[in-house]
Amino acid sequence: MSKIITDEQIQVKELKNDSKKRVGILGGTFNPIHIAHLVMAQQVLDQLSLDEIWFMPDNIPPHVDKKDAIAPMHRVEMIRLAIEDNPRFQLDLTEINRGGVSYTYETMKLLKEANQNTDFYFIIGGDMVEYLPTWNKIDELVKLVDFVGVCRPGYEKDTPYPVIWVNSPVMNISSTDIRKRLTSGHTVKYLVPAEVEDYIKKEGLYTDGQV
Repeated sequence: MSKIITDEQIQVKELKNDSKKRVGILGGTFNPIHIAHLVMAQQVLDQLSLDEIWFMPDNIPPHVDKKDAIAPMHRVEMIRLAIEDNPRFQLDLTEINRGGVSYTYETMKLLKEANQNTDFYFIIGGDMVEYLPTWNKIDELVKLVDFVGVCRPGYEKDTPYPVIWVNSPVMNISSTDIRKRLTSGHTVKYLVPAEVEDYIKKEGLYTDGQV
């Protein structure tokens, strides 16, 4: 049975934690970051009345199907460029600095210890919710963070774990598609922020068959 948190429950929780900072975490490889990431983050920020969204690039994603990415320095710089005009968007390098495989449980333990007066909301796409049972130490993780699921057409909301659901404009944009377009010599104008597009061109990223 899905445990969907209602608006009323969110309001009660807000009253209980009124003195705490409320931060959304948007993690991912960001290879590269694109406008759908930014739209999703802004919608969660607005609909849940959060104080900030922290964009957290992973070091090595804990996926069974190994996914390579360009060097962290490039992914970090593209995030910085993409969010620099929004004072409520921040860059968090916890996983990059820790190194190794980026397990969310280990990350959230560190963040909770360092930010004891903060409630964290971990944002995932609706297509990822069904995989929550496979996450490392998921039963311990849900005690550290509230999960926020961004609704996606065609994906069920049924999950054994508590998830706060929000709606966001549906944008069929992916980092994989952007990399393919760049490798093929096609434009990604308006798919990524202009500053990110300029950086990709300047650094020659995703060309000549690069990941």
